[in-house]
Amino acid sequence: MKKLILTAAVSALALSSGAASAAERCSIAWSHYTGWEPAGYIEDKGIAKKWGEKYGVDLKFTLIGDYIESVNQYTAGAFDGVTVTNMDALTIPSVGGVDTTALVVGDFSNGNDGILLKGKEDVGIKDLQGTEVKLVELSVSHYLLARALETEGMSERDLKVVNASDADLGGLIGTASDGDAFVTWNPILQTGRNAPGINMIFDSSNIPGEIVDTIMVRTDAADNCKKAVTGAWYEAMSNMASGSDGAVEFMADLAGGTLAEFKAQLDTTRMFYQAGEAAAFSRSDDLKKTMDYVRRFSFDHGLFGDGAGSPDFVGIEFPDGAVLGNKGNVKLRFDDSYMQMAADGKL
Repeated sequence: MKKLILTAAVSALALSSGAASAAERCSIAWSHYTGWEPAGYIEDKGIAKKWGEKYGVDLKFTLIGDYIESVNQYTAGAFDGVTVTNMDALTIPSVGGVDTTALVVGDFSNGNDGILLKGKEDVGIKDLQGTEVKLVELSVSHYLLARALETEGMSERDLKVVNASDADLGGLIGTASDGDAFVTWNPILQTGRNAPGINMIFDSSNIPGEIVDTIMVRTDAADNCKKAVTGAWYEAMSNMASGSDGAVEFMADLAGGTLAEFKAQLDTTRMFYQAGEAAAFSRSDDLKKTMDYVRRFSFDHGLFGDGAGSPDFVGIEFPDGAVLGNKGNVKLRFDDSYMQMAADGKL
């Protein structure tokens, strides 16, 4: 009798293992940033496992230490999705031929990115004339600078852009001389702006909704993968918004700073805690205007590659079916449907 029970148990275990191995991969790469720390919370707190089991997929959120590397690995096929900005999604996977969909719009930067200038008070964008501006070249910082210059009728010809890694910028700001200028993001921005003589002369709250942080997935990813990712994300958003399960405290610790520092960064991040708000943002005309700015900046700075003859090289599709650019080469899509399912309680 004991032998029969043992045999049955082994058979059950084998079936269970087989079912687990048969679960379809649903693998999301993420990197450290205020708006993406929920991904680590989802993985570490068992929320990914819960939603993966609900939809029969092997849902995992994997931390990659370097942001651009995470996007490159997604583009190469190592992951089914990635946490990425709207600009980098366009210029890396989409331009690279990977048909990519914005599944979840998590937030937009609302002061998390800024331009710093050391010197006297009452300075502004016009005081950048003739200066060297240090930033991570061809990043969202570069985009922010270009948009800031536009507001004063200026262009990059009026100054010199100097490439600097994000690892070096904090030290450079700390030892800056009068007239030195920088563009960066949090937490470097938060620390740098408190250095003596440093003035923040422009930040992303001046162009709200333009630096958008998302979870992008391959457009042909399984429907159940998309549902699991979306469901898991909005469970985390609900816990953040309600202050339950120690979610915010957990994320602050994950980010490597204090709770006060993390909350200060959340204050300059327009989180979409409600799925309905995120879906509505994806449908907005403002997003179309933003993506037009982004694609033109990207083309002008050579981010579409040598083969692109115009900003229309890549098509960008929106929830209403409208397409910016080449309708025959749509590689970036904004899809509100899964966020709307979450909002309607249908996940």
